[in-house]
Amino acid sequence: MNIGITVGDVRGPATLTEVIGQVQTAADAGFTTAWSAQALGWDALTVLAVAGAQVPGIGVGTAVVPVAQRHPLVLASQTLSVQAAVGGRFTLGIGAGIAMMVRSMFGLPTDRPARRMREYLSVLRPLLAGQSVTHHGETLTAVGAVDLPGATPPPVLLAALGPAMLRVAGQCADGTITWMAGPRTLADHIVPTIGAAAAASGRGMPRVVAGFLVCVTNDEAAMRDRVTGQFALAGQVPEYRAMFDREGAAGPGEVALIGDEDALARQLRRLADAGVTDLLASPVGSADEQARTTAVLADLARSTGPDAARGGDDPSLTPVVDPWRPDSSH
Repeated sequence: MNIGITVGDVRGPATLTEVIGQVQTAADAGFTTAWSAQALGWDALTVLAVAGAQVPGIGVGTAVVPVAQRHPLVLASQTLSVQAAVGGRFTLGIGAGIAMMVRSMFGLPTDRPARRMREYLSVLRPLLAGQSVTHHGETLTAVGAVDLPGATPPPVLLAALGPAMLRVAGQCADGTITWMAGPRTLADHIVPTIGAAAAASGRGMPRVVAGFLVCVTNDEAAMRDRVTGQFALAGQVPEYRAMFDREGAAGPGEVALIGDEDALARQLRRLADAGVTDLLASPVGSADEQARTTAVLADLARSTGPDAARGGDDPSLTPVVDPWRPDSSH
């Protein structure tokens, strides 16, 4: 299982120089990918183009960019620009966005999200491959092409939690990115659903990038209480609430990866056994706790990342793909 780490807004307010430093630190530590979410601050694609161009030796990816407010012609141009800037080490993670935010902030429709995403990907993927499109569809019109010489199409991952969106991810994308979906949900729902959809389309098993809040600490109970309070709003978001209910969890504190070094290793092994191909780790806690967490994750990343694939000690954590090579996508 590959181990990546979040950078940018999800870690808290940071200058561009600080974000670049976070990516450099991640590369030096041996993480496979530095992931940036599109929030309300930095533009994730722009930041990764700048940081990735300055920091070699690590993949960069978005986790995720909501697409409702970005036409596929626009996103294709942005994506290929990033891919060219970082020398082919980019993974595009996209999603429909949280419905209540898309409606209230942008005034955009959120009905039929899986139908809209399927049509969006039917346009985006050809554009990323350098093809011209003439599409007049049910939810989308797109006519044109994107010409960036030398830019190769990156892997495309789709944020998916419900069955319909997971089927779209299995049939139309290279995998999925989840956030705060627990190990039981991943093993019993997400991995088998996306796998079945891919198999029905004659495709290999997609990547499953599982995003978690992570903290290495000796006081697990106290940290779970802190995470529950700090991220309480997530429990009110219908998309996440459905996953917590499926897991049998009250909220974020119960699904976060929390505990001492041995406990974290056991939790990661459970994720690998569930079929997770990539961990997207977001350290939480005090500065000291985050530093400890990052150090432990870095040790695991070095022992299970691409360079260890030829002789790692724990085959359950051996990576199944090189996460930033376009020809490794399924």
